[in-house]
Amino acid sequence: MTLAAASADTGDTAWLLAATALVLLMTPGLALFYGGMVRTKSVLNMLMMSFVSIALVTVVWLAAGYSLAFGEDAVGGLIGGLDHVGMSGLGPDSVQGTVPTVLFATFQLTFAIVTAALVSGAVADRAKFAAWLVFVPVWALLVYVPVAHWVWGPGGWILERLGAMDFAGGLPVEIVSGASGLALCLVLGPRMGFKKDAMRPHNLPMVMLGAGLLWFGWFGFNAGSALGANGLAAAAFLNTLAAGCTGLLGWLFVEQKRDGHPTTLGAASGAVAGLVAITPSCGSVSLLGALAVGLAAGTVCSYAVSWKFKLNYDDSLDVVGVHLVGGVIGTLLIGVFAVESMTGGAEGLLYGGGLAQLGKQLLAVVVVAAYAFGVTYGIGKLIDATMGLRATEEQEQTGLDLTVHAESAYDHGVLGHGAPVSSSVVSPAQKVTPQA
Repeated sequence: MTLAAASADTGDTAWLLAATALVLLMTPGLALFYGGMVRTKSVLNMLMMSFVSIALVTVVWLAAGYSLAFGEDAVGGLIGGLDHVGMSGLGPDSVQGTVPTVLFATFQLTFAIVTAALVSGAVADRAKFAAWLVFVPVWALLVYVPVAHWVWGPGGWILERLGAMDFAGGLPVEIVSGASGLALCLVLGPRMGFKKDAMRPHNLPMVMLGAGLLWFGWFGFNAGSALGANGLAAAAFLNTLAAGCTGLLGWLFVEQKRDGHPTTLGAASGAVAGLVAITPSCGSVSLLGALAVGLAAGTVCSYAVSWKFKLNYDDSLDVVGVHLVGGVIGTLLIGVFAVESMTGGAEGLLYGGGLAQLGKQLLAVVVVAAYAFGVTYGIGKLIDATMGLRATEEQEQTGLDLTVHAESAYDHGVLGHGAPVSSSVVSPAQKVTPQA
């Protein structure tokens, strides 16, 4: 990264300011999406895992994460240097391309935040909250930051040496979160009653609202990655909309054919699957390619979410089935649908580019997924051995909202309509006498 002595473009800066706010909104949107998918006894815990990720990742990013991810390469394309620890040297006059460097750093911070929050969906209902507070900052530094440097940082080996393409985060966001979620849910083991008890979403309107906020924020995620108010941003914006639509339709088609019922959960999940898959490819494929990418993701991911029952891993909210699988689909299909008019050079298999780009994409996928899985598994095992990663059986049975946070999302669950609750796990505001 070069800090140029130049003025930022006001139009590009205005767009990136808006895009940064849009991406930050994705984490509260994700909290609602996940919160609606869990059972009533752990809704607030699910929301908290996303919201606390905002604070934890921000502190880590400002302290060292940005410098290690986007500082000048220090070790053979693997990690950045420490020139900007504590955001040193990034004054208001520093410019990255056509935008203030501090704004670029903040935009990239919002990506790191939502990636950490995504992982929480794999361990819903059973992870110890205190352990999550330790896991997030360690994981952000050891997993997210290096991969972000590989893919987007100056001198990163995937970007500059391998030549694989990833416009907005298929590798560092989608595949990293999916592979990390798989590792963590294997360390934790399945929820009590997995494959025996019904674990249906408790609030589908909340799920739909969360999906809508995610879709809204995704325009900042993808179109904002053009880092300017330009034609590439507009093309990425339209590709994002198109892929979300075909992802939704593909998932509903599978549900109708397989189950006889198109569902609201399927519509929300299909849209997210399409958005996941277009994330890496929105800046490299045509509109026709975007439609195909979204349709492929919506169709395949609708089957992938059931793999956990066959392979016996309890990915609570389908982070693996949607984000890992969708991220792999979108990243690989760049090697099939990439067009020169979008990439400025490289072309995919269907446009005369041969197998070369597809091979580069495949290698990047394998390495990133293996790295994220291996390091996350090690972090999870270490935390589990030292402080314990899983909530107690009593906490899991009663629900993490009351036992950990001393709160309830729905008061009627405390006021006589559920099992008796010990006063030790009820907040003072909840200690009221039920009306006759």
